Parts: sequence; structure tokens; C-alpha cells
Amino acid sequence: MNNLFASIMGWVDSRLPVTEAYEKHMSKYYAPKNFNFWYFFGVLSMVMLVNQILTGVWLTMQFTPSAEAAFASVEYIMRDVEWGWLIRYMHSTGATFFFIAVYLHMMRAILYGSYQKPRELIWIFGMLIYLALMAEAFMGYVLPWGQMSYWGAQVIISLFSVMPYGDVLTEWIRGDFLISGATLNRFFALHVVAVPLVILGLVVVHLLALHEVGSNNPDGVDIKKLKDENGKPLDGVPFHPYYTVHDLVGIVVFLMVFCTVLFFFPEGNGFMLEYANFEPANGLKTPAHIAPVWYFGAFYAILRAVPDKLFGVIAMGAAIAVLFVLPWLDRSPVRSWRYKGWASKLYIVIFGFNFVLLTWLGTQPATVTLTKVAQVASVIYFGFFAFLLIAPKIEKTKPVPERVTGGH
Repeated sequence: MNNLFASIMGWVDSRLPVTEAYEKHMSKYYAPKNFNFWYFFGVLSMVMLVNQILTGVWLTMQFTPSAEAAFASVEYIMRDVEWGWLIRYMHSTGATFFFIAVYLHMMRAILYGSYQKPRELIWIFGMLIYLALMAEAFMGYVLPWGQMSYWGAQVIISLFSVMPYGDVLTEWIRGDFLISGATLNRFFALHVVAVPLVILGLVVVHLLALHEVGSNNPDGVDIKKLKDENGKPLDGVPFHPYYTVHDLVGIVVFLMVFCTVLFFFPEGNGFMLEYANFEPANGLKTPAHIAPVWYFGAFYAILRAVPDKLFGVIAMGAAIAVLFVLPWLDRSPVRSWRYKGWASKLYIVIFGFNFVLLTWLGTQPATVTLTKVAQVASVIYFGFFAFLLIAPKIEKTKPVPERVTGGH
């Protein structure tokens, strides 16, 4: 059997380098041996991507992308299709857990400077994935054609009207003079076919770029500098089987939490599935409070914090755009926050909690008090990136060790 398998693989490898690719990206790809809790969220993002694709395929089998039948088809899936309620909740809850994993994955990069040279391109591809995910989530949110789907689309698409030729642009996005079945139909096509293909392509190049330069670690030490007589990094271990088995622990725990929410709190008290979205879309009845899903909350809070609509849109766009140039804003001579000064450590913690605050503010009604809080939080958000430019001039860093610490 072994000889048969070897001959088959030999035949395949001579035509398609399967074994070579497996060794390069798995069994002979050396990852730092001191990965910690924060390094689970990359693979967890992949798990949720697979969940979204598989459940999405099954949902499309019963969903009808038309203004007249979309809402009813979702109700049909929930009530009459066998296990339809489970697949629908796996998809909607999966979107929330997908963004949780992605946000924590991004926070890990900020903590340990995983965007610094030579990993700038990895970060850029990651940010492009994040942008595509936001587009995918927004268009998917419109598809159930409930009240919040309709009015949320109305608010978001109207933001494009402040741009040059805004009326033409919004009409082109809607595919009509108002939000209609044409809008729903094109969003369905983009959500099911176009954007997922873009996301999958970006994920592939994101991983290829990562495996070209190697993974960062909590110390920010380049493990390629110190190698043994066989050319293997002294502080590295093969990704497979060490981290494939190690990651199974994180995946199991993550799925336990996911299933707990899925079976007991699928609506998330209105955070994941708003109550207004259980009513069919009605262009003549505006919900009392229109708010995006929580994972857009931070940027929506920044938008509302600026009184002028045009400058609000600019501020929201800048809040996303500034993340793309993060590798060039951080001038610190060390990567990891472990070896940065106390001011940098404090601001990184503040930045994390401030982003959570902005996310919450974006889901709340815009009162005078909350708007002022959002304005302060927006200043803190942008201040973090300004601070990165001056931090090396005002604080001392600790010496970085030659080899990684805390390995296992």
C-alpha cells in the first residue's frame, strides 16, 4: 500500500507539486515556538470563513432574491425547511464570530507589531480582506429584506451622495431611483458570488505573503537569524504537526462558545439580529432607531460624531484608511509592545477599549451626551496613530532578546 501511495503521489507531483506545497506551507514551515493565546484568531477566522461559505450555499438553495419574496423565503427557511433555522442562525451568528475573530486578529498585530518590516504586504492584504468582509456583511444584511435591512441600506447608500456625482453614484449602486428589488438582486449576486471570490483570493495571497517572510511572535524576534547545522531555526517548530494540533484546542473552545450563543442567544439581545428586522421592509414606516450591526458600530459612531455630513463621511473613511498606512506610521525600533515604553503600552490598551466603546456608541441612539462621548472617543482613536509617529522620540524602549522567550 505504501509503494502504491508513493507511486501515485510521484505521478501527481510530477504534474502538480502537491508534496512540495505541503512541505513549504505545513511540515517544513517553521513557526516561532512561543505563540500564545492571541495567535489562535488567524485560524479561527479561517474556521468562520468556511462556516459562512458552507451555510451560505445551503441558504441560497431556499432563498428568493426578490423584494416580493425575500422576507417570506427567510421565514420559510426558519419555519418549514428541515434544520433551516439552524443553518440560518449558524450563518447570522457566524458573521458576528467572524468579525470577533478578525478584530482580535488585528489587535494581535497591533500588540506585537506584526505589520512592521518586512510584513507590510501581509498587513495590506489583511486590510483588503477586512474591507471586503465589511462589504460582504453589509450586502448580506440587506438580503433578509426586513425593516432594518431596508433602512440600513438607505442610510449607508445615502452616504455616497456627498461625493462628486453623488446622485449618479447612489443611483448606480441601487440600480434604481430608490431602494428596490433591483438593489436586492444585485446585492445578492455580489454577496453570493463576486465578493466571496475576492475574499478567497485575498486570503490565499495573505497566507502566501506570510509564509514567504515568516510569522512574527510575541517578542518580535526574527527566528530566521539563528539556525542549527541543518538550517532549521533554533526557536522554530514545524507548523504541522505542532500548531495544527495546538490550534485544535483553540478551535474546540471557540466552537463551544459559538454553539452556546447559537443555541441560547442567537439574536444577541438585538445586537446580532435586530428586532426590527423581524418585520418585512416597509418604505413608508421608519424604525424608531436605525443603527448598523455592531461590527460597523465604531466607524458609524465616528461618522455621527461629526456634525457635518460630508466631513463625517470623510472622518469615517479616514478611520479605515489610516489603518492601511499603519506600518509606516509606527516608527518604533521594536515590534512588540513588551519592549516599548510605558506610554505606548498604556495607549495600546486605551485604544483597544476605546474601539469597543466606539462600537457600542454606534449601536445606540444619538443623544447629546453620547455624541459628545463619541467625539472624545474619535479624537482618542485618531490620536493613537499620531502618537505612533512621536513615540520613538519621547520614550525609551527595552532591549529585545536575541532569542524568543516563553517557548513551549
